Amino acid sequence: MKTMTKEKTILGQPTADWKEEVVYQIYPKSFSDSNNDGIGDLKGITAKLDYLKELGVTMLWICPIFTSPMVDNGYDIADYQAIQPEFGTMADLEELIAAAKEKGMKIMLDLVVNHSSDEHEWFQKALADSQSPYRDYYIFKKGQAGNPPNNWRSIFGGSVWEPVANEADMYYFHTFDKKQPDLNWENPALRQEIYQMINWWLDKGIAGFRIDSITFIKKDQDYGDVPPDGSDGLGSVKVKTRNRPGIEKFLAELNQETFRQHDCVSVGEAPGVPYEQFDQYIGPDGYFNMIFDFHYADIDVENGSEWFRQTKWQPQDLKELMVKSQEAIQANGWGANFLENHDQPRSLSKYITDKNYQNAIGAKALGTLFFFLRGTPFIYQGQEIGMKNFQRTSLADFNDVSSIDNYHRSIQEGYTKEQALGFVNQRSRDNTRTPFQWDASATAGFSQTATPWMKLVGDQQEVNAADQVNHEQSVFHYYQQMIQLRNHSDYRNTLIYGQFQSLGADPAIIAYERIGQERIQVIVNLSNQPQHFDGAGELLLSNYPDTPASSEQWQLQPYQALVLRKEDHHE
Repeated sequence: MKTMTKEKTILGQPTADWKEEVVYQIYPKSFSDSNNDGIGDLKGITAKLDYLKELGVTMLWICPIFTSPMVDNGYDIADYQAIQPEFGTMADLEELIAAAKEKGMKIMLDLVVNHSSDEHEWFQKALADSQSPYRDYYIFKKGQAGNPPNNWRSIFGGSVWEPVANEADMYYFHTFDKKQPDLNWENPALRQEIYQMINWWLDKGIAGFRIDSITFIKKDQDYGDVPPDGSDGLGSVKVKTRNRPGIEKFLAELNQETFRQHDCVSVGEAPGVPYEQFDQYIGPDGYFNMIFDFHYADIDVENGSEWFRQTKWQPQDLKELMVKSQEAIQANGWGANFLENHDQPRSLSKYITDKNYQNAIGAKALGTLFFFLRGTPFIYQGQEIGMKNFQRTSLADFNDVSSIDNYHRSIQEGYTKEQALGFVNQRSRDNTRTPFQWDASATAGFSQTATPWMKLVGDQQEVNAADQVNHEQSVFHYYQQMIQLRNHSDYRNTLIYGQFQSLGADPAIIAYERIGQERIQVIVNLSNQPQHFDGAGELLLSNYPDTPASSEQWQLQPYQALVLRKEDHHE
């Protein structure tokens, strides 16, 4: 049995390679198009490794590249051990793994095992023959007098039950889209197939997996109705299928049969896990090395639910949620810290409420806020150059199935078309899936001449990598400085392994410190008004030029961020 943990400790904490990584998430369809067909691909990623090396990241997480009809952009997998042709070939992936390794970078893939595509061979065999052993690889149920088996609403809207053609009153189950049937984890034969596939990939030389929607694999076996929570008469599937009793058996077995057998990293996407259960997930014998915590990522919508249920959050609310998250993770294990991902809108547009600061100042402030939290930082493509949300005027411009469903749900709940489009513009997953802006050209350097598969944001003349790489005051350069400070400075032990502690401050300021061989303080003014912060410190980093090298009292500009070495700490 192998584990990632080394024998030595730093600041009393067990060291591990994955704690020291800086991860960069790539959405391959939108990163770089090497063959000018308008779609990003594996060779495009390989061609940009020098850029990523210059940025300073050490691990690349690549969203699904497996064979897929792309109904949910690759999260509907038809063959777990083959590459989607638009992304390239298995040889292209092997070339990328080898080229990244040469430059000191590892490759992590997405693992999607709550569901498959309806075009997967297993599901096709299950449909073709009701007596096939593959029927039990999925969840099929009889309806009730012409109605679906229960009233659960899928994550993407509508019933979780889809009628089976040519079989009277028979349905199959899908937590997400109807073309994403859920796998039946109650079946030991199915679980063994999954473990075999995971080990095949780990033997191939990838560094590990980010595990998608894993808290949905256990369903309450009574399949009973839930209280309706919308005008459609349905209730959320989450009530009976997210982080349910019994999931611990599946997750412990998954870990034992796969991850613990390899020198790898496992990162769980674990929405719905209460803090009191974090020990099971990331403790010494936890299922995963680290998890993403979404308690503050969904601050702008009530309970992380439908996009039309919006909140009027304040910086103090964000601080409280962030501190609670950090303290819970610190008490139990290790976290994966993020501002953006392929399912979230751009952080500049979401967390910076004054549009005048949705610029380099705001992007650097947010970067500072998250990057020095305790845990492994994850940067999403485009975040390091300050990319923003788009503004679409037609539903036809959206590709994301969730955006389209939320638009129709909003109208169903009584909102106008204009309001519905507003919600979707603000929260659409397409916001972070727009093509990466490499330069100021018409195609933003994503393709040579081909029209990109998705419309650009449209601001590539102001926001692009080519300009920023050579510009000392750019967001890109600031991210380089943050990576240097965390991973390569005299303060790396404190910034990686030091304890997290919240600092009291004005409600508009989020402040915390990392405590180790020294105290490093992070102070961020998350408002458009000047603020005051008391505390003697030596300046290590600021998103404003001409900040004093040290002070005992700091006058913070709007959205100013400081990283300070506290001067009165004695070892």
